[in-house]
Amino acid sequence: MSTETIDHSTLAKLTEAGVVRSAHVVGQAGGWGVMVKYGMAERALAAQRSQQVRVFKKLETLVEYLKGVGIARFDVDSVNFSTDSLTSAKRPDRAEAMKEAHKAAAYTKWLKAEIQEAIDDTSPTVPHNEAMRQIRAGIKGK
Repeated sequence: MSTETIDHSTLAKLTEAGVVRSAHVVGQAGGWGVMVKYGMAERALAAQRSQQVRVFKKLETLVEYLKGVGIARFDVDSVNFSTDSLTSAKRPDRAEAMKEAHKAAAYTKWLKAEIQEAIDDTSPTVPHNEAMRQIRAGIKGK
């Protein structure tokens, strides 16, 4: 596929403007890519974060994506598509991030409960001015 890419927001704007001439779904090792023709240009759809050519693992997901941006007709080239390289992505970094997110959520829940307990506490309290008077008296007494 071409190294020149187009991002999602640009594709959505071009589709809305009615200038997308065609979309060509191309099978490859690991999934499906999209080539979009508009004007005299042809560009591959890029992933939002990496800006690399976006590869959809499932054709159904790609179809829903294209329909979502307003492209209901496209052609498919499955010559180079291979299911051999379709494996689930291993992301140990995401597993660790999820563990940290769960720890943070548990801490937040505990902290909110502690704060609510303090707010709901009905035991007698000492007004600020009285507490400061007692502290000053204690300091002078030493």
